[in-house]
Amino acid sequence: MAKQMAHYGMTTVLSLPHAAAVERVRDELATEGFGILSEIDVAATLQRKLGVEVRPYRILGACNPPLAHRALTLEPSIGLLLPCNVVVYEGDTPETSVVSIMDPEQAMQLAAHPDVRPLALEAKARLQRVLDRLQLSAPAAPAA
Repeated sequence: MAKQMAHYGMTTVLSLPHAAAVERVRDELATEGFGILSEIDVAATLQRKLGVEVRPYRILGACNPPLAHRALTLEPSIGLLLPCNVVVYEGDTPETSVVSIMDPEQAMQLAAHPDVRPLALEAKARLQRVLDRLQLSAPAAPAA
C-alpha cells in the first residue's frame, strides 16, 4: 500500500529502475484518464545549467481533462494549482524508484470555490488507484 508523504503528497517505493518506473507511471496514469502535459528531466536540466550530477529525477505534469475543465469552469485562476505533479526518481539503488504524487485535496484547499473540493477528492481517488496498481505490478522495495 502506498504511504502518505508529509501533508502534500502520496508516495511509494518500487523495485523498478527509473526508466521502467517512469513508463509504468505513464501507463497507470493513462488508465485513470490522465495525460502528461509537461515533463521535466530535472537531472538533465541541473547537469546542463549547473554542471552537477544528480540521480535520475523526472517531474510529470499529469492532467485529467474532464476534471481540469470542471475546475477551470468553477474558478479560472485554479490553473495556478494545475497540473497534478508526479515525481519519479531513483531510489537508494539504481534498481529502485520513488514515485510521489501531489495530493490534489491538499492543493485545492487554496481554491476559493467550495465546489472544487469534490473534484479534488475525485482526482485524489484516481491518483491513489494509480499508486495502488503500481505497487501490485512492481512490488515495493524491501525496507532498508
